[in-house]
Amino acid sequence: MKAMILAAGRGERMRPLTDRTPKTLLEVAGRPLLHYHLDAIAKAGVKDVVINLSWLGEQIRDALGDDGERSLNVLFSEEGHPPLETGGGIFRALPMLGPDPFMVINGDVWCNYPLDKLALANDDLAHLVLVDNPAHHPQGDFVLSEGRVLDDDHERPRLTFSGIGMYRPELFAGCADGAFSLIPVLKAAMDRGLVSGRHYAGAWVDIGTPERLAGLEALLGP
Repeated sequence: MKAMILAAGRGERMRPLTDRTPKTLLEVAGRPLLHYHLDAIAKAGVKDVVINLSWLGEQIRDALGDDGERSLNVLFSEEGHPPLETGGGIFRALPMLGPDPFMVINGDVWCNYPLDKLALANDDLAHLVLVDNPAHHPQGDFVLSEGRVLDDDHERPRLTFSGIGMYRPELFAGCADGAFSLIPVLKAAMDRGLVSGRHYAGAWVDIGTPERLAGLEALLGP
């Protein structure tokens, strides 16, 4: 299995912190956020990692290169400017990710979910990790019903997509190179009953603002 870390975005809500530093290199408890992702991927036994690059991407490339410390083979998917969003970034990287299912982690989240627990059934196109709705996103994203993820517009309880998932390349059949969000692609697969998921009640932080970054610092710091 291979993994991808989405790291191309500029992080507008994190400015001015991201004016000169890509958000995945912002430090939490003395370490770049990106290192926490790489540690989790290595712990799951994955050896090949793709990181997409756009805003200040050369800093990420220079900071990592071949990550011998974790015995990871790190490849970079160049997007240029502007970045290709979540769906477009994954689609551009598909040749590097290969024909088998792969895991994807949003670079601007932190979670202690054990990535070796990700699993994708033979007939499914995607598997999502869902978490409790944070205060800044109380409406949630999707419904989880008997292990299936649904884009349900009714009043059933909704959970938040963690930004952690496993996908088959076939999920992106019919897509074209360019900028697009992953969410409509996932919803189309949900309409076909091809997305599974699980609810994770452990620690998860969406690091979208300086305030949330400070909150994670307080959680992980001494």
